[in-house]
This record gives sequence, structure tokens and C-alpha cells, in this order.
Amino acid sequence: MITLAVETGEDWWEVEALYDLCFAPGREALSSYRLRDGVDPVSGLSLTARDAEGILAGAIRYWPVQIGAVQSLLLGPVAVHPTHQGEGLGRSLIEDSLQRAAPLGWQRVMLVGDASYYKRFGFEKLEGVVMPPPTNPERVLGRALVEDAWSGVAGNVESVALGG
Repeated sequence: MITLAVETGEDWWEVEALYDLCFAPGREALSSYRLRDGVDPVSGLSLTARDAEGILAGAIRYWPVQIGAVQSLLLGPVAVHPTHQGEGLGRSLIEDSLQRAAPLGWQRVMLVGDASYYKRFGFEKLEGVVMPPPTNPERVLGRALVEDAWSGVAGNVESVALGG
């Protein structure tokens, strides 16, 4: 049995260790990490998944970003411990956290990822939304949490700490 819960400060380093395990060395050099520098994850959306013994099995984080005059959520990273991969835990983390976002006032969410994977969650390629280089524009995806939330949104994605 897996239990999802909002990440707390006490979870921080354990979640970081999971990300280190699941992602290549140098993950923090990616452009998405520059948008997170000096910014706290979004409260209430960053989740942990623990097994029956309380061992961390997965985690997801969200960050606020600015695109022109509007804010968006930046999803990621999401990771599942190798011993729990293939159990649908990644899907559960993504779907549960997305369901929490709109009631908290968020209208849109974006990420950098594989379109063939994330389309199952309603993500589509964003036109005119530019992540810091070196990001492949084909991997910049978004999902509206309220109707037409991405309509007319374009520009550079900036850190909330820098952009607004």
C-alpha cells in the first residue's frame, strides 16, 4: 500500500536523495533547475509517496514560474524509486497533484519532458513559450487547468525570484 502526502521540510533531503538516485549526475545543471534557484516549491502540491513501511517510493515537486505577465506551475521533477517502477506510482503522483492545483488557484502547468508520455495527462506542446537554453522546444509542454488558460500566453519562462 502506498500513501501520498504533502512534502514537508523533514522530507527534503530524502526526496533529494531519491532524485539523485533516479536522475543522471549533473541534473541540477538543467535549465529548469535555474528557474528553481532561490524559490521554494509550491506548498500543497509537492508530494511524497511512501510504502507501508514508510520508505520513500516516489516524489513530485512543483515550482512557480513567470511567463510574461502570468504565472504557471512548473512540474518536476517527478521520480519513482526503481523498486516501485511499473506500479503506476508516477501516474498517481501526477494525477493527484494536478487535481490539487486548480482549487489552489493555479490555472496552468508546464514541464519539460517527453510528449509521448505526458500526453496521457493532457499535456501538449506549447507554442511561443520559451524555456532557458539549452532546452529542446519540442519538449516544452503545457496543460490548462481551467479552460483556455494557455490562450495568448507566450514569452520567456522566468524564475519568480527574478521575473516577478
